[in-house]
Amino acid sequence: MHRRDKGGIKLKSPDEVERMRASGRLVRKVLNLMHEMCKPGVTTLEMDEAAYETYTAAGATGLFKGYPEYIEGKGFPANTCISVNEEVVHGIAGDRVIQDGDIVGVDCGVLLDGWCGDAATTILVGNVKPDVKKLCEATQHVLNIAIENIKPGRKWSQVARLMQNYAERSGYGVVRDFVGHGVGTQLHEDPKVPNYVDKRDSNWKEFTLRPGMVIAVEPMCTLGTAQTEVLADNWTVVTLDRKASAHYEHTIAVTEDGADVLTDGR
Repeated sequence: MHRRDKGGIKLKSPDEVERMRASGRLVRKVLNLMHEMCKPGVTTLEMDEAAYETYTAAGATGLFKGYPEYIEGKGFPANTCISVNEEVVHGIAGDRVIQDGDIVGVDCGVLLDGWCGDAATTILVGNVKPDVKKLCEATQHVLNIAIENIKPGRKWSQVARLMQNYAERSGYGVVRDFVGHGVGTQLHEDPKVPNYVDKRDSNWKEFTLRPGMVIAVEPMCTLGTAQTEVLADNWTVVTLDRKASAHYEHTIAVTEDGADVLTDGR
């Protein structure tokens, strides 16, 4: 039975954290392969199939295909989320051919020996425009700000405000329609982990960081508006103004000393 903090959030033991690190290590292996593959002329479906082959060969199952209903035709139809340029998240792999100058967000989640790993990265392909490259660098820095500032006893708002302030002062939109989450034996556990502070927002609920918490932190920043819409496929999320969006994510355990990144490949 899981220990829980006063807010009902599941806390993981050191042994459970190590089991999640094994899942995270596999996710990182997949994302490293995606970096190697993601070149002009490659299709997103080829990338998705390679990801599937990699994690299944290691004895894992994917967390995304069929999510959330696990009913054929209704759940997410691909093994990974591959989102290109103005696509924020939940892009569906298909016959789209990667082009020079694209940015390609890949989000991968696996279940290995009963424990989840979840991470995302944005891959810059060839000659990316300077403003888009800066967007990606800034979004990655937003994630690093979170990692550096996660401390036991700290309110999440203290961390999220630093993330939001850096992004917005740099001129970027901070997506609010999709946020991070707790993670463990299930892909989505409490708490919700927003990248901004707005206590009027439905995604916002304050929580205190505690040792044993494991959260997926995933900033999504945009070159223009932070507003999004979902395409006719009912999954792919794009920026409302169709300007570029970047996405980075790590699964992170809160320790007595700070943050322990479980999806960095160690």
